[in-house]
Amino acid sequence: MTPPTSNDVYAREVVMARVGHLIRRKQREIETITRILRCFFEPSQVQAPEPGRIKRIILIGPYARRSWYEDRRTIDFSDYEFWIVVNHPLFTDERCWRRARDVIGRELRNRCAVDLQIFSKSDIRIAKAEGDTFILDRIEAGITLYRASRDAPLGAGDNRGMRS
Repeated sequence: MTPPTSNDVYAREVVMARVGHLIRRKQREIETITRILRCFFEPSQVQAPEPGRIKRIILIGPYARRSWYEDRRTIDFSDYEFWIVVNHPLFTDERCWRRARDVIGRELRNRCAVDLQIFSKSDIRIAKAEGDTFILDRIEAGITLYRASRDAPLGAGDNRGMRS
């Protein structure tokens, strides 16, 4: 086994740079949510023919379109919308994501609404084959925060400070 190279370490700044059009607090919240999804995805909750992996995490909606809003007076604000693509349909099961949802709620103290939609790679392939513009347009307009083939794995300390 070869030791990890210096650029094989997760850096939260990479995710934050992908949403650099947002104010710093929003960047931090999006990075935190992305890290929690990666840390607390529990594929062991279902029996599947292959190990569970997150292939992609995509930010869609107003934060990706640069049309988000926040009104502190009325406490009205845009929801965060994340689409997650996993390698097998069994990993779309809610049991795999329950802990991540709980940690997101605790860490962000319900300051913001977070909507998670989980798709399998085969769901995306079917959408492409059928020309499903609802799914394809959102993926195209979204911001990819994590892609397994491109981004570094999380290190052992990357869930520091989070309450599991």
